[in-house]
Amino acid sequence: MTRFIPFLILIAFVGLSCQKGKTQLKNTEMSNWRGPNRDGIYPEKNLLKQWSENGPEMLWSFEGLGHGHSSVAVISDRVFVTGVKDTIVSEGTLFTFDLNGNLLWQKNYGKDFCLNFHGTRSVPVVVDDLIYTESGMGAVYCLKTETGEQVWSVDFVKDFGIDSVIQFGYSESVLIDGESLICVPGGMENNVVALNRFTGKKLWSSAGFKEPATYNSAILVEHNGQKLVIAMSAGSIMGIDAGTGEMYWRVEHTQRNKIHANTPIYADGKLLVSSGDPTPTSGLVLLQLSEDGKNAEVVWRNTKMRNLMGGAIKLDTCLFISAYLKPDWQVLNWNTGEMLVQNKDLGGGAIIYADGMFYCYAENDGEMALVDASRNKFEVVSRFKVPLGTDQHWAHPVIKNGVLYIRHGNALMAYKISS
Repeated sequence: MTRFIPFLILIAFVGLSCQKGKTQLKNTEMSNWRGPNRDGIYPEKNLLKQWSENGPEMLWSFEGLGHGHSSVAVISDRVFVTGVKDTIVSEGTLFTFDLNGNLLWQKNYGKDFCLNFHGTRSVPVVVDDLIYTESGMGAVYCLKTETGEQVWSVDFVKDFGIDSVIQFGYSESVLIDGESLICVPGGMENNVVALNRFTGKKLWSSAGFKEPATYNSAILVEHNGQKLVIAMSAGSIMGIDAGTGEMYWRVEHTQRNKIHANTPIYADGKLLVSSGDPTPTSGLVLLQLSEDGKNAEVVWRNTKMRNLMGGAIKLDTCLFISAYLKPDWQVLNWNTGEMLVQNKDLGGGAIIYADGMFYCYAENDGEMALVDASRNKFEVVSRFKVPLGTDQHWAHPVIKNGVLYIRHGNALMAYKISS
């Protein structure tokens, strides 16, 4: 009996350690596309409400990322970003910086896109010690955040039977749901796929509407106890059971070039999708989910507002959004789609939000603006031209720990915006 007691004590200690480990797992550190909820809203506080004439203080910059349109991923002590340094070799490279801008290491992960608009597209998603990125060529890589060592990879063409890479390259940031990683290869059978994020093993596969993939990122919706993946393909918005892959509903949403590059927004049991064609089944559309989430119907469409890839922000009963390639920013009524406010003083582009202010990045001229807006106004408070970089101004800005990160082609800039 005396020998048995120490054994019981050991078992109890192991049990407590396991419970402690489970508790610690709840405190997951994560960097996601367009903020924690993929809605463009960053939970930052104590940020500047006005910048100097030349913009906020630049803390550091780096030139040498190569070609790329992907934003940064930031955790507590690291900044990650991808680029293609050589379009002939077309190897994608993951760059890792500390918070002072020192390059810690860089690692090639595989072929990336070098055709239409050279460079990386997918924004890496970081969960604790693993980072997930999808190449424009249709491969998902799981790498270790400390070294860049590959844990696993899957290839949409080889592993999921995709006929060919979509015209402008895969651009989604993969969706994480617990131990699952969800992506949209766009195949006839493997249209939407869930993988074990630790091993890459397929958990479920949905045929969806059997259309090619498009260019946006899926979202996870918890609606009245029903967990849904909202994913899009070339002409569809789809509601898919997050646990099984069963497709519950599909709403037609078209664009002539099959580009849907904006991530859907979910709020109040409704879904907002934005695309760039003025056709009867494109533009802005608001869907209402049924009580059980297994059906969806159109509430309104606004075919006059054409936003291709700048994203939108939903706050209260308003939607804040810009027109594609036009100096036309609008505040819309979320419930009806009608315009409340219009401002034509700033070029259209990407929009994010933090601490009561909007951050707007004009894609035509690279102007970064700090905006005060509500259902009654849209006022540019401060603005400056992004001084470094190459090619298109397409990467969405990111805010983390009082720092604004702007990626412009081969350059990355970090600005102090905390007060």
